[in-house]
Amino acid sequence: MAKTTESLEQFYREKYGSSSEDLQNGTGQFNVFRIEDRIRTGSTSATFIRRDFFKIMLFQGENVFHYGDKSIPVNGNTLLFFNPQVPYTYDPLTAGTTGYFCVFKDEFFKENLRLNLYDLPLFAAGSQPVFGLDETNTLEVRSLFEKVIREFNTDYIYKYELIRNYISEMIYLALKIQPVSSTYKHPDAALRITSVFTELLERQFPIESASQRFEMRSPKVMADKLSIHVNYLNRAIKKTTGRTTTDLIFERLTSEAKALLKHTDWNIAEISYALGFDDQAHFNNFFKKQTSMSPSVFR
Repeated sequence: MAKTTESLEQFYREKYGSSSEDLQNGTGQFNVFRIEDRIRTGSTSATFIRRDFFKIMLFQGENVFHYGDKSIPVNGNTLLFFNPQVPYTYDPLTAGTTGYFCVFKDEFFKENLRLNLYDLPLFAAGSQPVFGLDETNTLEVRSLFEKVIREFNTDYIYKYELIRNYISEMIYLALKIQPVSSTYKHPDAALRITSVFTELLERQFPIESASQRFEMRSPKVMADKLSIHVNYLNRAIKKTTGRTTTDLIFERLTSEAKALLKHTDWNIAEISYALGFDDQAHFNNFFKKQTSMSPSVFR
């Protein structure tokens, strides 16, 4: 089933084969990993999609991280922040890459009343949350991650209080550091926008259940998912394809409608609902305009 947001539970299940006991028990909603362990187990890089959880990463190596429409090259020791408001991905990890990352829900910090994650510039939708580290800062962040890992694996009753303090230290350290200034638009920004738009659109399909519902039928909704202005999206799509954003969405929608009409026994009302139409008449009009025939005639 297609999805537009990856939950923390899905992250554990898909990347590591099982859910976190702490997540299931509702006590922690937090976990921490070494990047080299992930490479050793053959885990793949992140897909370009939103998550419903936060991530902080100490990345030691060379890569390109993609936030919305921005591509940010990193080399050396880099501290990165990811938030639920911005979809992201990064290039495949290479041998020799090391580092750490932790994932957690907003609820993990609810007990720390002074720290509202969404108020911090590190987690703002338009932020540049990538920080190059010097040797001193690298040692400090690495030490904090090691403390987190060590504490996480204990049975100490107050371990999460300690972990919150260590993560808070990372956050406040980053706020003191000037973000890296090498952020650049993709060599062809319009191509990059078109690429991530297409990937996000395709991730909504195929429709595999009559209860599944395609909700991203407008350029504005797509632009919001990519954290860019709809006019920017429309200009990029027009420049690279010569067509409108709506044309591409409707073309993919029509293709899926044909597949459902041809290969399922769902009635037309069910197909109409799954494709996000308010009623069957609206779907009939849409399909006839796109194909010059009604859904029932096509079927």
